Amino acid sequence: MLRNYLTIAWRNLLKHKFYSFLNIFGLSLGLASCLLITLYVVDELSYDRSFSDSDRIYRVNSDIRFGGADMKLAVAPDPLAFTLQKDYPQVESVARLREDGSYLVRRTGAAENLKEDVVSYADSTFFHVFSIPLVSGDPARVLREPNTMVISERASRKYFGSENPIGQSLLLDNQAVYTVTGVMKNIPDHSHLSQLNMLLAMSAYADSRSNNWGSHNFVTYLKLREGVTPAQFEKNFDTVLEKYTGAWVKQIMGASLDEMRKSGSYIKYSLMALTDIHLHSDRTAEISANGNIQYVYIFGVVAIFLLGIACVNFMNLSTARSANRAKEVGVRKALGSKRAYLMGQFLTEAIMLSFLSLILAVAIGYAALPLFNNLASKQIAFPFESALFWIVAIFTALVVGVMAGSYPAFFLSSFKPLKVLRGAIEQDGKGGYLRNSLVVFQFVISVMLIIGTGVIYNQLNYIQTKKLGYNKDQILIIKNAYALDTKARAFKDEVAQLPDIQSSTLTSFLPTPSSRTDNTFFPEGEMQQEKGISMQKWAVDHDYIKTLNLKMKSGRGFQRDFPSDSSGIIINEAAARILGFADPIGKRIYDLNTNSTEKDQTYTILGVVSDFHFQSLRKNIGALSLVLRPSYGLVAVLMKGGNHKQTVARVESLWKEMAPGQPFNYKFMDEDFDNEYRSEQRIGQIFITFAVISIIIGCLGLFGLSAYTAERRTKEIGVRKVLGASVPNIIALLSKDFLKLVFISIVIGSPLAWFAMNTWLQGFAYHIDIAWWMFAAAGILSILIALLTVSFQSVKAALMNPVKSLKSE
Repeated sequence: MLRNYLTIAWRNLLKHKFYSFLNIFGLSLGLASCLLITLYVVDELSYDRSFSDSDRIYRVNSDIRFGGADMKLAVAPDPLAFTLQKDYPQVESVARLREDGSYLVRRTGAAENLKEDVVSYADSTFFHVFSIPLVSGDPARVLREPNTMVISERASRKYFGSENPIGQSLLLDNQAVYTVTGVMKNIPDHSHLSQLNMLLAMSAYADSRSNNWGSHNFVTYLKLREGVTPAQFEKNFDTVLEKYTGAWVKQIMGASLDEMRKSGSYIKYSLMALTDIHLHSDRTAEISANGNIQYVYIFGVVAIFLLGIACVNFMNLSTARSANRAKEVGVRKALGSKRAYLMGQFLTEAIMLSFLSLILAVAIGYAALPLFNNLASKQIAFPFESALFWIVAIFTALVVGVMAGSYPAFFLSSFKPLKVLRGAIEQDGKGGYLRNSLVVFQFVISVMLIIGTGVIYNQLNYIQTKKLGYNKDQILIIKNAYALDTKARAFKDEVAQLPDIQSSTLTSFLPTPSSRTDNTFFPEGEMQQEKGISMQKWAVDHDYIKTLNLKMKSGRGFQRDFPSDSSGIIINEAAARILGFADPIGKRIYDLNTNSTEKDQTYTILGVVSDFHFQSLRKNIGALSLVLRPSYGLVAVLMKGGNHKQTVARVESLWKEMAPGQPFNYKFMDEDFDNEYRSEQRIGQIFITFAVISIIIGCLGLFGLSAYTAERRTKEIGVRKVLGASVPNIIALLSKDFLKLVFISIVIGSPLAWFAMNTWLQGFAYHIDIAWWMFAAAGILSILIALLTVSFQSVKAALMNPVKSLKSE
């Protein structure tokens, strides 16, 4: 029986090559897109699951509201980790990381430094929490002694080649010597810790032993004992807050936690599962850029929609061509064939088409994977060796075949043999209503994707063109200025004298991602906690404002003629509003510095700088201050228009002259700014790609339906032409029904797209408004696409010789 089904199915497929091609190609595009998106989603969901006991590892998050600022931090107070381990037996082990930026690194005795982008301090308990295998070294002993380090296999090859690095030394930033005591396996790419190649012993970091509960600098991980739930353990944070944090707040600010809460301020600690960090965390001080669970949901829905559109094509074409197979059904039934056998025949045909589509989909997906990886910035591979992959793929093809073929099977097998053989089969009954509904469904999805693509493109364009309050163009940023040591200021001044250079500044603080430091300020003489303001404090030099082209709202910038400017401060408009100063110039504010390396100080406000975006456009502009302090992390250079390549070469030549043996690393500020929104750009590109695919799949179905409609109405068209109908009349006749369906799709899809994209835009503090013309443009584009798709068959039918048309039946 099955063999007979397959034989007939194959013959039918070959007999109707055009419709078979449309079905197979449409389904294969849907399956290939679904396959690629599924691989992307699985990749995103797999982060940090390779560690043993990953289900028991949590990171402590801090949420602070104080002084007009809401801070959501991925870091916790310095002493929290070991306080929790000491006080609560539910904690099996703890470990902290203190990310310390980039370093210049070389083997002791080597002449030239190499750049290490991410170097972190780690507690000796790090390998108790994370099951990262050590190739060399004892996990119980590494990182115990000061000035020791553990490096990855990748870093070992980078600095020692094939030599055994254990016991050898590396020189960091030309100053500190660290001895390698362990080599760890490279941390998997599917981890938020994957960038860690160099871990320094925490015992060498002074603040690691601080008892400052107001300083939040350490990424803190806990491994809870088996059976302890995070919800149970989080109840202990109330006690910690009262016993430790509250005591610190009382000592420093003279206020209790209850008094803080009454004024609207608070401090909260919470646990975040290790496996949730990549997709559910977008906090300040993240170790690496994370993904976004919203995009996983969005692409999951897109995958379902694309597959749904492909299935709709199959159902549409199968039911539309019912008349062509009606006599076959009638004859079979007249000869005694049961309805179940007929259903089996049609389902077999659908499943055969589905499996042929799966084979083509795997080929398309495999060929498109490099492009998709480049688009998504991934390194996804097809898991051909995985039995689960093939089981899921085959099961999906089977389900798609049954789903896509079920209605045609029920519909075709229900024909009454007497009516069919008499030619009394209805062409536009329930099947017609279903086809129309499915066409509407297809184009609703296409309209939503077109509108979504337009909104994403316009939001990204808005980000690129928005006035940020500073100059990001033609700014060259030279990294690792501390490698110049005492020559840093001289280098900055020399660079400013080069041709095509307008000015330069020496700092560690820039509006694009760089150093950040939150401080607590009070108006002088008003130390009540409700008067406090949480404010960024950036150390800059005299040329900072000029180089970044910041605008002064009132007062003045730092001037070399005023030595007293060392105790002056410049604040932004947001800080002035929060402080409540009508005229801030000359007012004094007190810096309650919780950092043990600096003393409290009172500053005089010299000027107010116009607000500029020093954070992502996802966030509102917060309070910011500039102080005149040495800071040697970066040199920012404002270039004139001209040959930038030549200018960079001149700066590099000066660098090599003043810092021989030190790597010259640079970037442009506008590129750094773009990197901040790289994930949105990637998502936008992927979204556009799948929007185009959905339109192609929809058009394949519409093309097939229009071809069938023209074929079915061939005789009618011939009669109309004989009676005087013009070609435009015939085209309008064949096109208008489809265009009505597209118009209905626009009406339904537009509000759904508005809701979805308005929700997405809420993730940005600064975003576009969704304008009416976006919906109009999407509607016009949908109509044009549908018209072009249908018109090919309509024109072909309209131009046919009526004599030939009338003979066709």
